Order: sequence, then C-alpha cells, then structure tokens
Amino acid sequence: MQNLLFICSRNKWRSPTAEKVWRKHPDFNVRSAGTSPKARKTVSSSDIGWADVIFVMEQKHKNRLKAEFTWLLEHRALHVLDIPDEYQYMDDELIKELEISVGAHLQPKNA
Repeated sequence: MQNLLFICSRNKWRSPTAEKVWRKHPDFNVRSAGTSPKARKTVSSSDIGWADVIFVMEQKHKNRLKAEFTWLLEHRALHVLDIPDEYQYMDDELIKELEISVGAHLQPKNA
C-alpha cells in the first residue's frame, strides 16, 4: 500500500475531494491537509513522514512545504497538479482533473 497525501490551502475543497476520490482505490492509503493555519486540517511533520507520495494543487503549496519541511521531503515524491482554487467540494470537473492528473503519476499494483 502506498500512502498518498493531498495538499491544498485550507483543506476545504480540492484536497478533501482528492482524498475521497482516491480513498476507494485498494492500493492506496489516503490523507489530505492544508498549508494555511486556518485549514480544516493543517499539514504536519507526521503527515509528511507518513506519505510516500505527496500531491499539491499549486506551486505555492510546494513552496510552503519545502520552506517548512525541507529535510522531511528529501526522499518523497512531490508532484504539483496545477489545479486552481476554482472548484467546490466534489465538483465533477475537479474529480475528472484529479483522476487524470493523479493517475498519471501512480502505478497501481492492479494495473
């Protein structure tokens, strides 16, 4: 099982949607968090340590993670999905974007 961590700003729409979409896949454990102190769940060092692969929605999220967790990120795959903050939770277009962009980076055992 691979551990996937999805990050956006406030852990309100994009990363929780990604968590819900990918949670049903049998090869992955999934969490989500946000970079903002006002996030529903703020990313922690234990989240970073747990993750095998980290997906951030925008470059600014990668920059924040690198600034705060540099040493923890050294041996972790970190991908920027380039998904802007213009979707609501479980928006159909957001789900499609997540399935395509995340799927391009993963190698499920059942594929």
